[in-house]
Amino acid sequence: MMLQDPQSIRHYQKITDGMVDLWRRRYSFEEIRLYMEGYIACLRHSNFVEQYRIHRLEEQALRFLRDPSNFELSSPQTQMETDSDYF
Repeated sequence: MMLQDPQSIRHYQKITDGMVDLWRRRYSFEEIRLYMEGYIACLRHSNFVEQYRIHRLEEQALRFLRDPSNFELSSPQTQMETDSDYF
């Protein structure tokens, strides 16, 4: 089931953007997973978001993390930037 409330969608975007940013900065899969778990844990302890929405958010974020296509280089510009790091 997709996220439907605006607050959960914003948190999902922040989590997934953060995961992709960490991947581009060459963090390991394990470190990215820990980032996601920490974000979710903070939401749980804040009581700012209802628990059932946090659970749904966690499911969607895990699905995103498990999909390797989310961590591919997305554009030729990104590829050129990555290549220039080696010269």
